[in-house]
Amino acid sequence: MSIKGKRVAFLGAGNMGEALIKGLTQAGLVPATAISASDARADRLADIAKQYGIQHVKDNVALVRGADVVILAIKPQIMGAVLKEIAAAVDGGKLLISIAAGVATKKLREHLGKPARLIRVMPNTPALVLEGVTAIARADGLEPGDLEAAQELFGAVGKVVVLEEGAMDAVTGLSGSGPAYVAIVLESLADGGVKMGLDRATAMTLATQTVLGSARLILVGAAHPGDGRASRPAQGHGLLAGRHHHRGHLGSRGGRGAEHLHQRRRACHPALEGAGGDLSRCSD
Repeated sequence: MSIKGKRVAFLGAGNMGEALIKGLTQAGLVPATAISASDARADRLADIAKQYGIQHVKDNVALVRGADVVILAIKPQIMGAVLKEIAAAVDGGKLLISIAAGVATKKLREHLGKPARLIRVMPNTPALVLEGVTAIARADGLEPGDLEAAQELFGAVGKVVVLEEGAMDAVTGLSGSGPAYVAIVLESLADGGVKMGLDRATAMTLATQTVLGSARLILVGAAHPGDGRASRPAQGHGLLAGRHHHRGHLGSRGGRGAEHLHQRRRACHPALEGAGGDLSRCSD
């Protein structure tokens, strides 16, 4: 199954929903006329519809009835109520894809109350500039080609990996929360530049391009995070001392932070899945 030629609906037109709409239309995978969306914020929905030329639908049930692929781009706290609302419109001809963090496929099926072709995915915020990475969880009850369709869809906003669902909490801690840690690195680098006499704008330009270029070097295999080749022109005692200092502080903090988010997501699952607990303690 390919996403091409399919009618794609977005239940929720927030930042991630918009990123996917942008990616699909820019890549030419799905024409704007085959994309529809609903959102509780009428003004937001109207703006998205006008900007991308998609259809906007006020009624969630009507939205689902008219779609082949439905992206559940809504918050975990309201997922149960929305799935119950649209259940009557869901049949075996529709593929549902959830981007709600922390809500397991099993719980999604329970909320829906009927068998369904359902995939859970975890994108991250760089998808907003089409540079994201999305983890897709394998699931039972899918038709041949469903996973490939999800890969094609989320490939429009970055890279894709396919994993077992048991790995999704780790994904949330690493790639889901990772952009926040990268932002801390960038801010720290820029702050250092300002302290050494650079103006803020120049320091931020140098810091962001340095991180971007270094990541690309590693991505294409021209360097490894641990071997220093990305920094070779600046080698010397200063570089070695700096790497030793920051590896012990920044590296361990980033790793521990990702692990903490992974553990917190697992602890919050009962609340996110509607089995009790304080959702306010689970919000990011």
